Amino acid sequence: MNFRSEIIWKRTSAHSNVYRAFGDITDTIFFVSKTDKFLWNQIYHPLGPNELEERFPNVDANGRRFRSENLRNPGIRPNLHYPYTASNGVTYQPHPNGWTCNLERMRELDKQGRLHFPAKQDGRLRLKQYADEFPGVKLQNLWDDVPAIGSQSAERLGYPTQKPLALLERIILASTNPGGLVLDPFCGCGTTIDAAEKNGRDWIGIDVTQLAITLIKKRLFDTYGYNLKFVSASTPEQMVSGVAEGGATVVRVIGEPVSPEDAAKLAEDDKYQFQWWALGLVGARPEEQKKGADHGIDGKILFRDDPRSTKPEQVIIQVKGGKTSVKDVRDLRGVLDREKAAIGVLISLQPPTAPMETEAASVGLYEHKTNKQKFPRLQLRTVKELMEGKGIERPTSAASVDETYKKAPESKKKHGHQAELKM
Repeated sequence: MNFRSEIIWKRTSAHSNVYRAFGDITDTIFFVSKTDKFLWNQIYHPLGPNELEERFPNVDANGRRFRSENLRNPGIRPNLHYPYTASNGVTYQPHPNGWTCNLERMRELDKQGRLHFPAKQDGRLRLKQYADEFPGVKLQNLWDDVPAIGSQSAERLGYPTQKPLALLERIILASTNPGGLVLDPFCGCGTTIDAAEKNGRDWIGIDVTQLAITLIKKRLFDTYGYNLKFVSASTPEQMVSGVAEGGATVVRVIGEPVSPEDAAKLAEDDKYQFQWWALGLVGARPEEQKKGADHGIDGKILFRDDPRSTKPEQVIIQVKGGKTSVKDVRDLRGVLDREKAAIGVLISLQPPTAPMETEAASVGLYEHKTNKQKFPRLQLRTVKELMEGKGIERPTSAASVDETYKKAPESKKKHGHQAELKM
């Protein structure tokens, strides 16, 4: 009783490595509604140049392409049965059913030049429909016009199940109006959230991992950072609502640690969620974990300080949720040497000891290849310091291009509304 449509989206082109089955190149989208009373905005599929010429074969004196439509009423309408003397001086008789409009409207159409006069004396008077006013063909349930995200697309962010922004925009535009609320309870890399923000909708995004929340925050910052204000809290009750000064969207982040105590609790409950959250504090990309040891690397920051170099420099990150000692600093030093990395950072809950600081200082400095700036090669940071704004000392000038994540394209649209990210 809630089902409305089954939509087939062609998400990729034909597969060549299919031998004993049919290639799987589509996704299925189910359109359901809570009740029979639901919001519906008609979506149209625009015509291509060849289709326009075929559907609108005539061109008027002003160069506008048009086609002629029948002015015959589909039903019998005696009140619309009248002779009409047009601006060309010819009187036209209606179909026995009558015209499709009254005399006043017919005169207005004639005044606007929208009547198409037949070449033959006994021909039917018709209506001009212009191609530049035609919205397109009403969208059906086969969507083969939204391509998948190509390998070189600026939209691709490296998330394995990322959907095209155009696909989610279509769904949102069909089912909501500006200011409406969009919910994505499994928001992944945030395509639905991006589409909602772009089109002025309120939104709530929920995901089970800190990794997803970190990715989405970066995507939103890259795309709409000039118009967003992030506010974090542990519970919804601690949140403030409303629109920030200047009309910016308030993005309320619920479930992230907001204090070192919250961070310690997260580390105790789930060390990987803690790692992903801590890496997000410094803008690092989590290292893909394979079976066995992690080889001393929890995350990386990649930057290029020499445009002639064929590979970026690395900032190696280790995250420790428990006790730390000078042994951890020595181990990270070994990873730095093994990976030939520029800088290493140890993030911990506990403050470093004096021997740890001495060992870190003994590793020396990293020198920027272009501007010769120098940075400590091994740095120690506590979660508290990072939460208070003390970041990593590393190249961030125009001479250093950050390549940790692929940057989402920036948008210039401005909307002030409500938004929430939840863990």
